Amino acid sequence: MADSPATPQIPARPARRALLTRVESVEQLTPNMIRIVVGGEQLAGFPVGAFTDHYVKLLLPPAGAPYSAPFDQEQLKATLPREQWPRTRTYTVRAWDAENTRLTLDFVVHGDEGLAGPWAAAAQVGDALQLLGPGGAYAPDPQADWHLFVGDASVIPAISASLARIPAGVPVHVLLQVDGPEEEQPLESDGELHLHWLHDPTHDAALLANALRELELPSGRVHAFVHGEAESVRLVRKQLVVERGIPRDALSASGYWKLTRSDEDWRAEKADWKRQVEADEVTAG
Repeated sequence: MADSPATPQIPARPARRALLTRVESVEQLTPNMIRIVVGGEQLAGFPVGAFTDHYVKLLLPPAGAPYSAPFDQEQLKATLPREQWPRTRTYTVRAWDAENTRLTLDFVVHGDEGLAGPWAAAAQVGDALQLLGPGGAYAPDPQADWHLFVGDASVIPAISASLARIPAGVPVHVLLQVDGPEEEQPLESDGELHLHWLHDPTHDAALLANALRELELPSGRVHAFVHGEAESVRLVRKQLVVERGIPRDALSASGYWKLTRSDEDWRAEKADWKRQVEADEVTAG
Protein backbone atom coordinates (compact mmCIF):
# COMPACT_ATOMS: atom_id res chain seq x y z
CA MET A 1 0.00 0.00 0.00
CA ALA A 2 1.03 3.63 -0.21
CA ASP A 3 3.61 4.69 2.33
CA SER A 4 2.42 6.36 5.50
CA PRO A 5 4.62 8.54 7.67
CA ALA A 6 5.23 7.50 11.26
CA THR A 7 3.29 10.45 12.67
CA PRO A 8 -0.41 9.80 13.37
CA GLN A 9 -3.00 11.29 11.06
CA ILE A 10 -5.46 13.93 12.23
CA PRO A 11 -8.89 12.98 10.89
CA ALA A 12 -11.10 15.58 9.24
CA ARG A 13 -13.90 16.87 11.42
CA PRO A 14 -17.23 15.14 10.89
CA ALA A 15 -19.80 16.68 8.56
CA ARG A 16 -21.89 18.08 11.43
CA ARG A 17 -18.89 20.26 12.38
CA ALA A 18 -18.54 21.88 8.98
CA LEU A 19 -17.14 25.39 9.35
CA LEU A 20 -18.54 28.42 7.56
CA THR A 21 -15.94 30.82 6.18
CA ARG A 22 -16.02 33.88 3.92
CA VAL A 23 -13.66 34.80 1.12
CA GLU A 24 -11.46 37.72 2.21
CA SER A 25 -9.17 38.01 -0.81
CA VAL A 26 -8.57 36.54 -4.27
CA GLU A 27 -5.16 36.68 -5.98
CA GLN A 28 -4.00 35.35 -9.35
CA LEU A 29 -0.58 33.88 -8.54
CA THR A 30 0.17 32.42 -11.99
CA PRO A 31 -1.95 31.86 -15.11
CA ASN A 32 -3.14 28.53 -13.64
CA MET A 33 -3.08 29.14 -9.88
CA ILE A 34 -5.40 31.29 -7.78
CA ARG A 35 -4.94 32.06 -4.09
CA ILE A 36 -8.05 32.33 -1.93
CA VAL A 37 -7.87 33.58 1.65
CA VAL A 38 -10.91 32.77 3.79
CA GLY A 39 -11.69 33.86 7.32
CA GLY A 40 -14.41 33.83 9.92
CA GLU A 41 -15.06 33.37 13.59
CA GLN A 42 -15.72 29.64 13.17
CA LEU A 43 -12.02 29.19 12.35
CA ALA A 44 -11.03 30.34 15.85
CA GLY A 45 -8.80 27.68 17.39
CA PHE A 46 -8.34 25.86 14.08
CA PRO A 47 -5.73 23.20 14.97
CA VAL A 48 -3.17 23.73 12.23
CA GLY A 49 0.55 23.54 12.95
CA ALA A 50 1.71 20.00 13.67
CA PHE A 51 2.11 19.04 10.02
CA THR A 52 3.17 20.76 6.81
CA ASP A 53 0.70 18.88 4.62
CA HIS A 54 -2.39 19.97 6.58
CA TYR A 55 -5.47 19.80 4.38
CA VAL A 56 -9.12 20.78 4.49
CA LYS A 57 -12.11 19.30 2.70
CA LEU A 58 -14.21 21.86 0.86
CA LEU A 59 -17.93 21.28 0.49
CA LEU A 60 -19.00 22.57 -2.91
CA PRO A 61 -22.45 22.42 -4.56
CA PRO A 62 -22.35 20.70 -7.97
CA ALA A 63 -23.29 22.64 -11.09
CA GLY A 64 -26.99 23.37 -11.20
CA ALA A 65 -27.61 22.61 -7.51
CA PRO A 66 -30.66 24.47 -6.11
CA TYR A 67 -28.75 25.82 -3.10
CA SER A 68 -25.56 27.63 -2.13
CA ALA A 69 -23.46 28.02 1.01
CA PRO A 70 -24.29 28.16 3.83
CA PHE A 71 -26.22 24.89 3.89
CA ASP A 72 -26.91 21.91 6.15
CA GLN A 73 -25.19 19.00 4.43
CA GLU A 74 -27.16 16.30 6.27
CA GLN A 75 -30.46 17.97 5.50
CA LEU A 76 -29.56 18.19 1.82
CA LYS A 77 -28.65 14.51 1.75
CA ALA A 78 -32.00 13.68 3.29
CA THR A 79 -34.04 15.73 0.83
CA LEU A 80 -32.16 15.83 -2.49
CA PRO A 81 -31.05 13.14 -4.96
CA ARG A 82 -27.40 12.06 -4.65
CA GLU A 83 -26.32 13.88 -7.82
CA GLN A 84 -27.23 17.19 -6.12
CA TRP A 85 -25.38 16.54 -2.86
CA PRO A 86 -22.37 18.73 -2.03
CA ARG A 87 -19.09 17.45 -3.45
CA THR A 88 -15.95 17.15 -1.34
CA ARG A 89 -12.64 18.47 -2.66
CA THR A 90 -9.40 18.26 -0.66
CA TYR A 91 -6.93 21.15 -0.58
CA THR A 92 -3.65 21.66 1.23
CA VAL A 93 -3.35 24.58 3.63
CA ARG A 94 -0.82 26.99 2.15
CA ALA A 95 -0.79 29.20 5.24
CA TRP A 96 -2.67 29.71 8.49
CA ASP A 97 -2.86 33.02 10.36
CA ALA A 98 -4.15 32.09 13.81
CA GLU A 99 -4.14 35.66 15.11
CA ASN A 100 -6.47 36.87 12.36
CA THR A 101 -8.20 33.49 11.73
CA ARG A 102 -7.31 33.51 8.04
CA LEU A 103 -6.75 30.36 6.01
CA THR A 104 -4.87 30.49 2.69
CA LEU A 105 -5.66 27.95 -0.06
CA ASP A 106 -4.14 27.76 -3.55
CA PHE A 107 -6.20 26.37 -6.44
CA VAL A 108 -4.89 24.96 -9.72
CA VAL A 109 -7.32 26.15 -12.39
CA HIS A 110 -7.54 24.83 -15.94
CA GLY A 111 -10.46 26.65 -17.54
CA ASP A 112 -13.82 25.15 -16.64
CA GLU A 113 -12.41 21.70 -15.79
CA GLY A 114 -13.47 20.20 -12.49
CA LEU A 115 -15.43 21.79 -9.68
CA ALA A 116 -13.11 23.58 -7.24
CA GLY A 117 -11.06 25.31 -9.95
CA PRO A 118 -14.04 27.04 -11.56
CA TRP A 119 -15.33 27.95 -8.10
CA ALA A 120 -12.02 29.65 -7.29
CA ALA A 121 -11.92 31.40 -10.67
CA ALA A 122 -15.36 32.93 -10.00
CA ALA A 123 -14.86 33.60 -6.28
CA GLN A 124 -15.40 37.12 -4.95
CA VAL A 125 -14.79 38.71 -1.58
CA GLY A 126 -17.67 37.86 0.73
CA ASP A 127 -18.53 34.51 -0.89
CA ALA A 128 -19.30 31.72 1.56
CA LEU A 129 -17.24 28.53 1.69
CA GLN A 130 -17.87 25.58 3.99
CA LEU A 131 -15.07 23.20 4.92
CA LEU A 132 -14.08 20.29 7.15
CA GLY A 133 -10.77 19.64 8.80
CA PRO A 134 -7.97 19.90 9.24
CA GLY A 135 -6.22 16.62 8.52
CA GLY A 136 -2.54 15.95 8.04
CA ALA A 137 0.22 13.38 8.36
CA TYR A 138 3.64 14.72 7.33
CA ALA A 139 6.29 17.09 8.57
CA PRO A 140 10.00 17.06 7.63
CA ASP A 141 12.11 15.00 10.01
CA PRO A 142 14.52 17.48 11.64
CA GLN A 143 17.03 14.65 12.14
CA ALA A 144 17.25 13.70 8.43
CA ASP A 145 20.56 14.30 6.65
CA TRP A 146 18.75 15.67 3.60
CA HIS A 147 15.26 16.09 2.16
CA LEU A 148 13.58 15.37 -1.16
CA PHE A 149 10.30 16.81 -2.47
CA VAL A 150 8.77 15.68 -5.77
CA GLY A 151 5.43 16.69 -7.25
CA ASP A 152 3.41 18.90 -9.57
CA ALA A 153 1.58 22.22 -9.21
CA SER A 154 -0.97 20.71 -6.83
CA VAL A 155 1.82 19.95 -4.35
CA ILE A 156 3.41 23.42 -4.27
CA PRO A 157 1.44 24.51 -1.15
CA ALA A 158 2.62 21.52 0.90
CA ILE A 159 6.18 21.83 -0.37
CA SER A 160 6.25 25.55 0.41
CA ALA A 161 5.06 24.93 3.97
CA SER A 162 7.57 22.09 4.36
CA LEU A 163 10.55 24.12 3.14
CA ALA A 164 10.00 26.54 6.00
CA ARG A 165 10.71 23.67 8.43
CA ILE A 166 14.03 22.54 6.92
CA PRO A 167 16.92 23.34 9.31
CA ALA A 168 19.52 25.83 8.12
CA GLY A 169 22.15 24.37 5.83
CA VAL A 170 20.50 20.95 5.39
CA PRO A 171 20.41 19.90 1.69
CA VAL A 172 16.95 19.82 0.17
CA HIS A 173 16.15 18.86 -3.44
CA VAL A 174 12.82 19.87 -4.99
CA LEU A 175 11.54 18.64 -8.35
CA LEU A 176 8.34 20.27 -9.60
CA GLN A 177 6.51 19.56 -12.85
CA VAL A 178 4.45 22.51 -14.14
CA ASP A 179 3.02 23.55 -17.49
CA GLY A 180 5.69 26.15 -18.27
CA PRO A 181 7.98 28.85 -16.84
CA GLU A 182 4.99 31.12 -16.25
CA GLU A 183 3.82 28.64 -13.58
CA GLU A 184 6.98 28.85 -11.47
CA GLN A 185 6.65 30.42 -8.02
CA PRO A 186 9.24 31.74 -5.57
CA LEU A 187 10.16 29.05 -3.03
CA GLU A 188 12.52 29.65 -0.14
CA SER A 189 14.17 27.63 2.61
CA ASP A 190 16.84 28.04 5.26
CA GLY A 191 18.13 24.73 3.99
CA GLU A 192 20.55 24.33 1.09
CA LEU A 193 17.88 24.48 -1.59
CA HIS A 194 18.28 22.81 -5.00
CA LEU A 195 15.15 23.69 -6.98
CA HIS A 196 14.43 21.93 -10.29
CA TRP A 197 11.47 23.11 -12.41
CA LEU A 198 10.32 20.77 -15.19
CA HIS A 199 8.08 22.26 -17.88
CA ASP A 200 5.50 19.97 -19.45
CA PRO A 201 1.94 20.96 -20.45
CA THR A 202 1.22 17.33 -21.46
CA HIS A 203 1.58 15.99 -17.89
CA ASP A 204 3.94 13.19 -18.90
CA ALA A 205 3.78 10.74 -15.98
CA ALA A 206 7.39 9.61 -16.46
CA LEU A 207 8.98 13.06 -16.52
CA LEU A 208 9.68 13.42 -12.79
CA ALA A 209 11.01 9.88 -12.40
CA ASN A 210 13.30 10.31 -15.41
CA ALA A 211 14.60 13.66 -14.16
CA LEU A 212 15.20 12.27 -10.68
CA ARG A 213 17.15 9.35 -12.12
CA GLU A 214 19.65 11.80 -13.64
CA LEU A 215 20.33 13.63 -10.38
CA GLU A 216 23.28 12.91 -8.13
CA LEU A 217 21.68 12.98 -4.70
CA PRO A 218 23.35 13.41 -1.31
CA SER A 219 24.39 10.49 0.86
CA GLY A 220 22.97 9.90 4.32
CA ARG A 221 19.44 9.46 5.62
CA VAL A 222 16.77 11.08 3.49
CA HIS A 223 13.21 12.05 4.32
CA ALA A 224 11.22 12.17 1.07
CA PHE A 225 7.81 13.61 0.17
CA VAL A 226 6.35 12.46 -3.17
CA HIS A 227 2.78 13.57 -3.87
CA GLY A 228 0.74 14.61 -6.90
CA GLU A 229 -0.55 12.86 -10.02
CA ALA A 230 -0.98 9.18 -9.19
CA GLU A 231 0.96 7.50 -11.99
CA SER A 232 3.81 9.98 -11.64
CA VAL A 233 3.96 9.31 -7.89
CA ARG A 234 4.01 5.56 -8.46
CA LEU A 235 6.94 5.79 -10.88
CA VAL A 236 8.97 8.08 -8.60
CA ARG A 237 8.27 5.91 -5.58
CA LYS A 238 9.30 2.80 -7.47
CA GLN A 239 12.59 4.41 -8.40
CA LEU A 240 13.31 5.53 -4.86
CA VAL A 241 12.35 2.32 -3.07
CA VAL A 242 13.24 -0.32 -5.66
CA GLU A 243 16.12 1.23 -7.61
CA ARG A 244 17.76 3.41 -4.96
CA GLY A 245 16.90 1.31 -1.92
CA ILE A 246 15.37 4.08 0.16
CA PRO A 247 13.45 2.59 3.12
CA ARG A 248 9.68 2.82 2.83
CA ASP A 249 9.42 4.51 6.22
CA ALA A 250 11.61 7.35 4.95
CA LEU A 251 9.03 8.19 2.28
CA SER A 252 5.61 9.83 2.28
CA ALA A 253 3.95 9.03 -1.07
CA SER A 254 0.37 9.67 -2.15
CA GLY A 255 -1.56 10.25 -5.36
CA TYR A 256 -3.57 13.46 -4.97
CA TRP A 257 -5.26 13.07 -8.33
CA LYS A 258 -5.14 11.07 -11.56
CA LEU A 259 -5.02 12.37 -15.11
CA THR A 260 -8.36 12.04 -17.00
CA ARG A 261 -10.23 11.05 -13.81
CA SER A 262 -12.70 13.06 -11.76
CA ASP A 263 -12.13 13.27 -8.03
CA GLU A 264 -14.94 10.77 -7.43
CA ASP A 265 -13.57 8.35 -10.03
CA TRP A 266 -10.08 8.57 -8.56
CA ARG A 267 -11.30 7.82 -5.04
CA ALA A 268 -13.02 4.71 -6.39
CA GLU A 269 -9.80 3.57 -8.10
CA LYS A 270 -7.30 4.44 -5.39
CA ALA A 271 -7.36 0.99 -3.77
CA ASP A 272 -6.24 -0.51 -7.10
CA TRP A 273 -3.44 2.07 -7.28
CA LYS A 274 -2.22 1.04 -3.84
CA ARG A 275 -2.13 -2.58 -4.98
CA GLN A 276 -0.04 -1.54 -7.99
CA VAL A 277 2.36 0.25 -5.67
CA GLU A 278 2.80 -2.95 -3.65
CA ALA A 279 3.22 -5.01 -6.83
CA ASP A 280 6.11 -2.80 -7.97
CA GLU A 281 8.23 -4.09 -5.10
CA VAL A 282 7.15 -7.70 -5.53
CA THR A 283 7.95 -7.62 -9.27
CA ALA A 284 11.31 -6.03 -8.68
CA GLY A 285 12.15 -8.56 -5.98
